[in-house]
Amino acid sequence: MVTAAIPTFPSEEDLMALATETYQRQLAYFKSGKTRPLAFRIQQLKRLTEIVRKHEVEILQALYRDLRKSEFEAYGSEIGIFYKEVAHTLAHLPEWMEPKRASTPLMLLPSSSRVIPDPLGTVLIIAPWNYPFLLMMTPLVNAIAGGNTAFIKPSEQAPHTAAIVETIVTEAFARDFVAVVQGQGHVVAPILIRQLRFDHIFFTGNPTAGRKIMELASIHLTPVTLELGGKSPCIVDSKVNVAYAARKIAWSKMINAGQTCVAPDYVLVHESVKVPFLEALKAQFSRMLGEDPKASPDYGRLINRKRFDAVASYIQQGDLLYGGKTDAEDLFIEPTLLEVKDADSPVMKEEIFGPVLPILTYRTREEVLAWIERNPYPLALYVFTNSRDTERFYTEQVRFGGGCINNGVIHVGNPDLPFGGVGTSGMGQYHGKHGFDTFTRPKSILKTPTWSDIPLWYAPYRGNLKWIKPFFRL
Repeated sequence: MVTAAIPTFPSEEDLMALATETYQRQLAYFKSGKTRPLAFRIQQLKRLTEIVRKHEVEILQALYRDLRKSEFEAYGSEIGIFYKEVAHTLAHLPEWMEPKRASTPLMLLPSSSRVIPDPLGTVLIIAPWNYPFLLMMTPLVNAIAGGNTAFIKPSEQAPHTAAIVETIVTEAFARDFVAVVQGQGHVVAPILIRQLRFDHIFFTGNPTAGRKIMELASIHLTPVTLELGGKSPCIVDSKVNVAYAARKIAWSKMINAGQTCVAPDYVLVHESVKVPFLEALKAQFSRMLGEDPKASPDYGRLINRKRFDAVASYIQQGDLLYGGKTDAEDLFIEPTLLEVKDADSPVMKEEIFGPVLPILTYRTREEVLAWIERNPYPLALYVFTNSRDTERFYTEQVRFGGGCINNGVIHVGNPDLPFGGVGTSGMGQYHGKHGFDTFTRPKSILKTPTWSDIPLWYAPYRGNLKWIKPFFRL
């Protein structure tokens, strides 16, 4: 086994030259029609899966080196979900690609109508660092299924995973079809987007960067999918299984050391169950990670010192209820619970993206909605309740991307569920059929046989109006 070398970045001049040449080759490849047949798309998805399996151990090692992910977590939250996405796509792709018949108004008969899912062309996919394999490969699967060519940009902040991604893609595909571009995101993205007219840009990252991507995309009126983030609330109702809720919330927050875009960002717990819930939550962290989480082989680390410093600063912004230990050299922050009362503190305004979990107490539903409205449009919402009425209330009253009732995070693992945000947490969706739809466009066709032609449609129109009015009324 050979570990992929950390990628080196080309100069801006070399990047522009190589990107332009590759773009022209991809345009030609797409225009040749080679990406359109079902057989080609299936072949490429199987080829990608084969190469990923070949390098599975190296992927696991890379994720450990970048984020200290355990093998179980790296496989379960990245590689395994990739395999599931490919399997789901292969099973349904023939159906997705089929033209869909549409009804035809009486006045247009004997014509027939259909809608064809048409590939977009050449797309750009920009991945984040927190799930650097999964969030690179899943949209790539959707793009290939849609019949496109692609530029993909791994995150430079997870260099070991970026390197193995490049190894896999280079081994699986020619650059005419899929090309990897390495480099600093704030340098590479503007060069590519300004210089090249992509047919779609798929970006996963934070809202600030998402705004910049959208602004750049407007130069060429390029459509975008933005998978962003936000402060995802977790609501613990009075009618709840406290131990169960604590176990699910603790797990949802500890995976990837809290660096998950759909992790619970804060908990709103009803005052009647606050004390037993907090005791249960502390017990669950201890049960999962032991009395010394730093020694646990199942607990990850922060991605870099900048992220560590940001997350560590939140610990001082509330009353410490549990945890709080840090080690800057090891990029370690243990799961930490804070009681927060100041709604304007940074920990309650910024997406935490780490293992710090603010705890807020509420009495009424209206208080919950008021807290959420301070940071609207969360990417996810989690409600723990045994009440159907409570479940219905929050799912109807809160605008959010997706979520769970009595669970956390795992909705992202269902390829039949669309994944995406709303408002500031993102636009557009993917996974499964929704990903296929993102990377295709519906092309409408109306076909008319030549054996029939109605004379009243043609000038001179005198006397024809009375005959066509009934057709428009039907």
